[in-house]
Amino acid sequence: MKPTFRPYQTEDDFWRMREFLRHVFMLNDRRERSWHVARLDYCRWHTAMNCAKVRLEDVAFLWEDDGEIVAIAMPDGGPGEVHFLVHPALTTPELEEEMLAVAEERLPKVQPDGSRRLFAWASSEYTTRQQLLQRHGYRKDTWPEHQWRRDLDAPIPDVPVPAGFAVRSLGDGLELLERCYASGLGFHQGDIKVAVENRQDPQWYRNIQTAPLYRRDLDLVAVAPTGAIAAFCTVWFDDVTRTGVFEPVATVPEYQKRGLGKALLTEGLRRLQRMGATRAFVGGYSVAANALYRSVMGDTHDLDEVWVKEWSA
Repeated sequence: MKPTFRPYQTEDDFWRMREFLRHVFMLNDRRERSWHVARLDYCRWHTAMNCAKVRLEDVAFLWEDDGEIVAIAMPDGGPGEVHFLVHPALTTPELEEEMLAVAEERLPKVQPDGSRRLFAWASSEYTTRQQLLQRHGYRKDTWPEHQWRRDLDAPIPDVPVPAGFAVRSLGDGLELLERCYASGLGFHQGDIKVAVENRQDPQWYRNIQTAPLYRRDLDLVAVAPTGAIAAFCTVWFDDVTRTGVFEPVATVPEYQKRGLGKALLTEGLRRLQRMGATRAFVGGYSVAANALYRSVMGDTHDLDEVWVKEWSA
């Protein structure tokens, strides 16, 4: 029976999507051939809600067979990109064609000149999808996601924290405001204007803390001797798949090259291991980020490649 397509509609869809992603994740041997459930949480409560200012009703599309989800097409945020999340045993060339057609119709970013552009993601090992994208005029771009993973079946070595710094869980009140400020600096090359705007209204961070998998004890910060937040990372633990994901990870430019990122990641791995997690993941795009993640996670990774197409209206 051909799967039926429809847009995301209700809160129940969100919880069914989470169940679907967990099931597919296990079928894929706990590799990121599809999204980890934490990525959906983070997308809904941050990259979509805070960054792109869109709802899942605007950007998520489902395919169902006999009432069960078999595939999802959606961006990690707003229009302009698409990720295809498909049950590995139920994918067909016809389904992949239809998903791409829906994405091209409903998810492209409209450029100032009226043209359309869409980035589409495909695993480096998924040749069928890559061939589909090539046939439809996509070209491979140059900023893949390195999906680092590490099994937690051995002790996590200690990593020294620089003298005077402390690695611990995020506090509340004023420290939450400082975490917002540090995010602006860490992700915007030390731009104080962005940092101040982040701190003026912390509701965006409260949104993230609403996500089902969010835990304050896994929201880690490295605090400088002055009390400033120098680096941070949030860890998302899914007890169903016994896996954890690091997102986001950043160090304020003033405090880079001191080993704070490595100390935070190592502490996160240690906490995950104590909770019963058996595998951890982190995704990197830049040379610097991937060097850090390799130093902590080891060499094992998958590659999610991005393809781009531009066309006239």
